[in-house]
Amino acid sequence: MSRLGHTRDKIYKTVARQLHGIVPCWVCGQPVAQADATLEHIKPLSEGGNSHLENLAISHAVCNRTRPPNTTPHVPQHQNPVQL
Repeated sequence: MSRLGHTRDKIYKTVARQLHGIVPCWVCGQPVAQADATLEHIKPLSEGGNSHLENLAISHAVCNRTRPPNTTPHVPQHQNPVQL
């Protein structure tokens, strides 16, 4: 498994543990199964983003591939950001 694959699994498990097993997609807000989870660069590498934890989020593979630039994350009103 690649380094980003290990990072994805670590982030997924951390979020799942803190949110009682439900990991929301950063783009659409719907639950993401671990098998469908991808790492999303919040600020794209092409726009000067990096691969530090604070710039990574979990999303569905299809959401990751099709999201428009400058997408605002989906954060429900009742949910606080998860500390990684």
